[in-house]
Amino acid sequence: MLNTKSLKFSVILFSLFSLSFCCGMSAFLLEDSMILSVEIFEVSSSSFAFDMVFDKTSLSFASVVMLISSSVFSFSYNYMSEDPFKERFLWILLAFVGSMNLLIFSGSVFFLFIGWDGLGITSFALIIYYQSFDSLSAGFQTLMINRIGDALIVLSTFLFVVLGQFSFISLPNNHWVFFLVLILLFAGLTKSAQYPFSSWLPAAMAAPTPVSALVHSSTLVTAGIFLIIRLSYWIPLSSEGCGVLLFCGSVTCLLGGWAATYENDLKKIIALSTLSQLGVMVFCLGLGLPFLSLFHLYTHALFKALLFIAAGHILMTSFGAQDIRLLGGVGMLLPFTSMVFGVSSFCLVGAPFLSAFYSKHMILEKMFMLSNSTFSVVLMLVATFFTAKYVSRSMKCILWSKSNYSVLSKSTNLGVILPMSVLSIGAIYSGKFIFLVDCSNLEMSYVSPLWGSLINLVTLVGVVMGSFSSSAPMNNFFLSSMFFLTPMITFSSKMLSPLVKSVGSLDYGWLEPSFLLKSNMFIMSSNLSAFFMWPNSHMSLLRSGSIALMLFFIAYMLNF
Repeated sequence: MLNTKSLKFSVILFSLFSLSFCCGMSAFLLEDSMILSVEIFEVSSSSFAFDMVFDKTSLSFASVVMLISSSVFSFSYNYMSEDPFKERFLWILLAFVGSMNLLIFSGSVFFLFIGWDGLGITSFALIIYYQSFDSLSAGFQTLMINRIGDALIVLSTFLFVVLGQFSFISLPNNHWVFFLVLILLFAGLTKSAQYPFSSWLPAAMAAPTPVSALVHSSTLVTAGIFLIIRLSYWIPLSSEGCGVLLFCGSVTCLLGGWAATYENDLKKIIALSTLSQLGVMVFCLGLGLPFLSLFHLYTHALFKALLFIAAGHILMTSFGAQDIRLLGGVGMLLPFTSMVFGVSSFCLVGAPFLSAFYSKHMILEKMFMLSNSTFSVVLMLVATFFTAKYVSRSMKCILWSKSNYSVLSKSTNLGVILPMSVLSIGAIYSGKFIFLVDCSNLEMSYVSPLWGSLINLVTLVGVVMGSFSSSAPMNNFFLSSMFFLTPMITFSSKMLSPLVKSVGSLDYGWLEPSFLLKSNMFIMSSNLSAFFMWPNSHMSLLRSGSIALMLFFIAYMLNF
């Protein structure tokens, strides 16, 4: 039976979804928008005001967030049913959703910063909810990286002062706007976990699964992309900005897909798939197609929330076991959940007749038409191969293999089945629906049959290799450290651990000085860890300098 008390937040959020959906459809049909401005005070002809924008973009995105949130809240009450503080958890989750909606409707930097910082604070509280070492470490890692974006938003206010306004709805065309857009662009990259700010997203898996369903679908990670989409609507991005987006998006997409092929944790695989899809969206923005990027953001939000809820139901059935090598036989035990998991997994690879096919496949075809970077195109093709490989591998282990886990329970609850049913409709039909309703999403691609066949061939080869891949334990230090980005935030001693391990295996009979070398390397490793680890006072300056050097190197390579 479904407890009516658990419907309290879900009914409210679903009512708000109905309201925003009706208003969004009116905005689509009338092609109208409304700006609500509340002036606080005025100094030297500069107006300090809170601006809210109600147009088809903000209303449609808010309706997607509300639909996903209502489904996640219904699932949360069942998932956290044994938690004595579940009511506090739900209120924090509601504040998280409210902060995202403030950011969606923001039209000025002040309103933007309230939603932006609200997302950072509430996400930190949700990630550290279990208060274990892993959750605390992941929470501080997320907080510190997001602080970079917050600092950039604060820095942008000085440029708004120079421009004489604090609204980014209509900006003048001068050289100050170029620097302003570039600062806001890098702030968006930090929140959307783009390279080199990618390490916090897999670490955020320490949060409860309902939080992951919200964070990885329509909130937090999409906040930065939505900000860049807003800027792209009003101001065309410069060639330098598009080059940065192409590079960061392609590298992030490759990083997420490649790392997922070496992962056995179910939640970590889904988190890395989010990283890969975010790279696809940013790459699409680099191509100069903000409408298509927003289209893929909508479809991705719906099927990724569905995938996380299905994975959470599987974890409830297996009493918390997350290793895909132990989850075989779930397909026979939970047929509906397995079907939902399969549909949402096929959406990741852009399978035909599903929602993501209308957006992701079009982005890959547009890549051959518009991209002037061969390097980024090659990275995206390799990332597409890895996506197909890890999706087929995870489906093989969970749905198509025999049972390897002795403790499985069949738990069916209307509070779990109902949100999966609602989101399944969105994951299947949303692509076709948005494609028909919004004419701005109608994109045409003129590519030769060879390039179109290449995309299908790469995907097919990935599916075949993933189906025949072994489920044996795999480890890759280069990918587990996210291209060595994680040791910059935490566990800095991992930087030298492979070398320490190699020196430790030397034979003391013929190389006596190896003991001294190994001792010195341990000292160096501990000093390095103490120098980097938070919250040492001198650490933040060194890490900021390292990131700045990396960004300057990327900019130099793009100009070269």
